[in-house]
Amino acid sequence: MSSIIEHKKQVVSEIATKLRDSKTSIFVDYRGLDVAEVTELRTQLRQAGVEFKVYKNTMTRRATEEVELTDLNDVLVGPTAIAFSNEDVVAPAKIINKFAKDHEALEIKAGVIEGSIATLDQIKELAELPNYEGLVSMLLSVLQAPIRNFAYATKAIADQKEEQGA
Repeated sequence: MSSIIEHKKQVVSEIATKLRDSKTSIFVDYRGLDVAEVTELRTQLRQAGVEFKVYKNTMTRRATEEVELTDLNDVLVGPTAIAFSNEDVVAPAKIINKFAKDHEALEIKAGVIEGSIATLDQIKELAELPNYEGLVSMLLSVLQAPIRNFAYATKAIADQKEEQGA
């Protein structure tokens, strides 16, 4: 009996640690998905470096109390899976939101972003953001625009002077 209790304490500690350490955690209801669909979702998440686990709600409730996120207890009803991402803030929201659009059975329940509970609207907004490479690309194009415009202006002036000289 004590080994069972010890095991449960380890599971609660594991969940609490993952909630504390992850940049983004998304809680979903996967009821209605078949095995192939869940496997496909797990594969997509794994490729992005996101861990997708199913825990008992009672264990998760105890873990949320440990990390002071007790407002999540309202969504811990029915089958719940959690996607944890330690590296990319956007990846789990983006993948799960896209998957939920294609598979109506998948329902996003709640999320934790950088240690704060996020609303469904915030998760969906996060899912619409480009990934890190996309953001860097946008930044570089913004930084290159003035130089590019200066080059075009210089070329136009040079062409104009050339026409006047001819």
